[in-house]
Amino acid sequence: MRNFVLLSFFLVLVYGCSNAQFPYSTSNKKAIHYFELAEKAPKEGMDPMTGAYDFKSGIELLGKALEKDSNFWEAHVLDAEFNEIQRNYKQAIFHYKRALEIDPNHSISGSSTYHLATCQMAIGDYNGALKSCSIYLKNPNAKEENLGTVRRMQDCANFAMTAMKNPKPFEPKNIGPSINTNFSEYYPTITVDGKTLFFTRRLVEYQGENKREQEDFYISLNIDQVWSKSFPMPRNVNTPYNEGAPTISADGKSLIFVACTDESGVDYGANRQGKGSCDLFITQKNGSQWTNPTNLPGKVNSTHWETQPSMSADGKTLYFIRGMRSRDGKKDSDIYVSHLLADGTWSLAEPLPPHINSNQNEESVLIHPDGKTLYFASRGHVGMGGSDLFVSRMDAKGNWGLPQNLGYPINTLSDENSLMVSPEGDVAFFASDRPGGYGLMDIYYFQLPKEDQPIRTLYFDGFVFDANSKKPLGASFQLTNLSTGERVIQSKADGTDGTFVVPLPINTDYAIEVNFPGYLPYSLNFNMTLKENEQSYHLQIPLNPENSSAENVLSNVFFDLNQAKLRPESKVELISFANYLKARPKMKIEIGGHTDSRGNAEENLTLSTNRAKAVYEFLIAQGIPAGQMSYKGYGSSQPIISDKEINAMSNAEQKEKAHQKNRRTTYTIRP
Repeated sequence: MRNFVLLSFFLVLVYGCSNAQFPYSTSNKKAIHYFELAEKAPKEGMDPMTGAYDFKSGIELLGKALEKDSNFWEAHVLDAEFNEIQRNYKQAIFHYKRALEIDPNHSISGSSTYHLATCQMAIGDYNGALKSCSIYLKNPNAKEENLGTVRRMQDCANFAMTAMKNPKPFEPKNIGPSINTNFSEYYPTITVDGKTLFFTRRLVEYQGENKREQEDFYISLNIDQVWSKSFPMPRNVNTPYNEGAPTISADGKSLIFVACTDESGVDYGANRQGKGSCDLFITQKNGSQWTNPTNLPGKVNSTHWETQPSMSADGKTLYFIRGMRSRDGKKDSDIYVSHLLADGTWSLAEPLPPHINSNQNEESVLIHPDGKTLYFASRGHVGMGGSDLFVSRMDAKGNWGLPQNLGYPINTLSDENSLMVSPEGDVAFFASDRPGGYGLMDIYYFQLPKEDQPIRTLYFDGFVFDANSKKPLGASFQLTNLSTGERVIQSKADGTDGTFVVPLPINTDYAIEVNFPGYLPYSLNFNMTLKENEQSYHLQIPLNPENSSAENVLSNVFFDLNQAKLRPESKVELISFANYLKARPKMKIEIGGHTDSRGNAEENLTLSTNRAKAVYEFLIAQGIPAGQMSYKGYGSSQPIISDKEINAMSNAEQKEKAHQKNRRTTYTIRP
């Protein structure tokens, strides 16, 4: 893309200026002859198959022109421009400098100085770039539209020199030959449990003498801390067309990816319909099978170019890159966000604010499972030059903070793109063609510096089943942050095996509520605090059928110590339970109060009765008829864990947890 922009600009610049500047600075006719041949060479030698211009021939002809007259500054400028298009920056710098040495004022607007600074930035000559920028800004005839770019180059050069004097720890390691091959591998995405890695592989195929490249998805499994040999996704997902840039849901069961048209601009492949250019598609895993991908429902896809999706851990928010082309042909890409609606479609996408989206291209985006840390690549923010990686953090009000550059040597003078950060937040993955790999682009990982890490997010997994038959149930569940009352996850267990996996930030108290038709609601509260080497919190969730006489615990009903007044956080579960009862007016329940065995038995009985009564009265206030319910206090007469078992426990912490389990509010179905 950079080459295309340079080509469009330079062809206008070179042909327009050189034809207007007659006579030339040289009188050598052979030099002029070679120069004019060089002007035409790129277009005349254009490859009819690829449309690529033949700058190499133009450079060779300019070399002959300069052999005839080494002070022919027009030839030096054209030679510099052709080399810059070809990214031969050192040669471009040499010729820009020679042209300026021969005639410092050969360009009234200072365009050679401007492009000299650009090339110096490209090779990391930051001191040289600062000098060239300073000269350009002092030129009273400098083009107004270039001034902002030049000032940004100054800022980037100063930043880069400071960053290089204060490097961050960075020791990238190749992820290994089970994933990396002699092909290119890139765009990794990982499930929240860290056990499954999805990535894109660019395959090379030959049809006779014709070489064809196309992208497919591959999967590798982490088995005993070793990545297995990768294998392709099924053929209903991988097609002869290009599939790329996947994002996987937290549980590994929904994959959103990019698919593009063929050369016709309309054909996305068999059974796929799109809206134009590259669109986002979704496939879902049912048991062991992936569904046929469909165009992402809703208002995300457009006639423009959508790519680089990143789905939030709760599955409700989608970030992606949208590329649009202006009327003058310039391509601009920004980060957009869309939200999942109640009907299962995605809302109209909106761009992130201008302190995130710059006036240049944003090229990749990742929302970490913590939901509050955004990593992205941009060419428009102050950095090392080219595309750099940045991080922004969401505040308590939901606003994104100012982007912070990840620093050197994570960012370099080359282009950095597509960072993926593990749920734990300490390891980051990226793709690079650095020396020492297995082929072209390889996937690497490294320890992310502490200051750039997100909130540590581990995973909570569960198994929902019938309490009697042990049959798996695809139940709906929701998780609530007890301290804020915010519903952080709303999802479903797998309909085939009853399992679910969701990421949760650690050191937080959560409440879970589980529902499935024909079964009584289930609730529990827990603290997501894990020991040093633990990575997950596991729950077995048995659901009692609605005809069951078993006790059901209202785990998210809370009282202050020795009090019968409901705490505010109890209302979430009780309102939900009230709605459940309203839908079942014939269901009759008894609300039970229970205490532990410590203290006076008579006082415990009174306390348990009053607590059961408080729940009873709350439900009446919510519209449940008094005749549908009764309440009773049991004191410590029906413990879940007996005093004998508690006394046999080894430490005070275990004993306190057992007493806490005995203190509970319950309901049972009555005839």
